[in-house]
Amino acid sequence: MTHKPGKFLTFEGGEGLGKTTNIPFVQDYLQGRDIRVVTTREPGGTQLAEKIRQLLLDTKGETIFEQTELLLMFAARSQHIQHVIKPALAQGYWVLCDRFTDATYAYQGGGRGISTDAITWLEQWVQGELRPDLTLLFDAPIEIGMARAAQRKATVDRFEAEKLNFFERVREAYLTKAQQNPDRIKTINAEQPLLLVQQDIIAVLDELIGRLPNSA
Repeated sequence: MTHKPGKFLTFEGGEGLGKTTNIPFVQDYLQGRDIRVVTTREPGGTQLAEKIRQLLLDTKGETIFEQTELLLMFAARSQHIQHVIKPALAQGYWVLCDRFTDATYAYQGGGRGISTDAITWLEQWVQGELRPDLTLLFDAPIEIGMARAAQRKATVDRFEAEKLNFFERVREAYLTKAQQNPDRIKTINAEQPLLLVQQDIIAVLDELIGRLPNSA
């Protein structure tokens, strides 16, 4: 039995802006329209990639240099693509991924200051032609996201422990990416109440579904 290829949806944004809350919402919404869904995350998604995630988030290990961080991100991504994302898409599933390569441009590019050219080369090498069909970028002032994140968890990981100017650079890089890719990246005002955020998400999803041959 052959399947129509699935769609690849990614969820991006800074800390505390609602990605984790809204991925299950999108999953339920799509499943209510008889669309088969797989949810996953980056870094992570496979046994090996989750181990790499632990290394990247650990605050107690040895210093991880910027180049090492970037290479670990793409090592985890390579495993994730080959073992989870591509097989699911080939079987007709819609893949919902908590962060993907846009996060690398934002955190390692904007936040760490790594050359965009280096990230682009690794993106092409690891991903080939694979790119998200749609990216939801949750955006709000940094102070709002950090305050929400602080309420959510008592401990912080290696990224969350960064200073405010790091996250300002991350946000700026995300917004630049959105300006460069307006057809794919849809910015959601995460400062709004959750109900309004989810209304905006539904509008974006309905537009995508409406463009599909024979609907979903």
